[in-house]
Amino acid sequence: MKIKCIKSSVQFMMIATLFFSIVTPIIVFSADDTKIIKIDGSSTVYPITEAVAEEFQAAKSGAVKVTVGISGTGGGFKKFCRGEIDVQDASRPILTKEMLACREAGIQYYELPIAFDAIAVMVNPKNDWVTSMTVAELKKLWEPEAQGKNTKWNQIRSNWPDQKITLYGAGSDSGTFDYFTEVIVGKAKSSRGDYTASEDDNVLVQGIANDINALGYFGFAYYEENTNKLKAVSVDGGKGPVLPSAKGVEEGSYNPLSRPIFIYVNKAAAKKPEVKEFIEFYINNATELIKQVKYVPLPASVYTQVLERFQSGKVGTAFGGKSHVGIKIQDILVRKPVI
Repeated sequence: MKIKCIKSSVQFMMIATLFFSIVTPIIVFSADDTKIIKIDGSSTVYPITEAVAEEFQAAKSGAVKVTVGISGTGGGFKKFCRGEIDVQDASRPILTKEMLACREAGIQYYELPIAFDAIAVMVNPKNDWVTSMTVAELKKLWEPEAQGKNTKWNQIRSNWPDQKITLYGAGSDSGTFDYFTEVIVGKAKSSRGDYTASEDDNVLVQGIANDINALGYFGFAYYEENTNKLKAVSVDGGKGPVLPSAKGVEEGSYNPLSRPIFIYVNKAAAKKPEVKEFIEFYINNATELIKQVKYVPLPASVYTQVLERFQSGKVGTAFGGKSHVGIKIQDILVRKPVI
């Protein structure tokens, strides 16, 4: 009996060894070992971050997965300040209430400008009467008092048709909405409500493309992707009408609807090697990838400053909870961040 027990034990060990030699490679290469970086926020910044994520994942050969959502800048900050995501795409600086939410949750962050963007005002290509609009005319159309009152083209300019305007624009959780209302209406989030709103710019593209009486606004890059479906309107900020363009954004002539856009990085998350590597990859490859998705890159010297800010651990925001219209990107980076 003793011999049989020993023999049985040997057989068991042989079977166990064989089993684990088969199973072990599966465990080593299982999905559980894939590192995940979670990103959400602005639909405007989404194409840039998505392009960077694709390149980074390819470089890591599947060892890191990067998920990129689109819940709008405001929606993204809610998740970011709850610690649900590692990186926040933002088409405007963090607001005071969001700073407080992050502070209460013990979340510190890096504020990193990554590109220039412009908000384009668009109409249907068959619209042959609108070529330009002044800031005052845009305000007359979009201010809260216009709701139910200024509903036809000839109410904005007398020689335009007596036809009803169909409006499309960014949703209230969008940083584009915040910025547009601030520079056009004069107060962030102050807008008429009787328009088709969406954080998904592709929804707005389709709405304008299918309605001759449509007018809307969203990020310049989405216009660049759909020039065959849309017609851009020149905006007169006081020095004559200017069409949205990369050159106009770089030179500062397309005002007041041009701005820097950002990513915010959770400081605690940035201590993870994969997140740190991703952010450094993002900044070092920004110029090339931003051009590919038709945004306007920052000057090379600015990316050097942005990388230094991240690597030296400078947390906080340079804006103090408010947007600043017309500020130069270099001025942002020399300001002392506020937590």
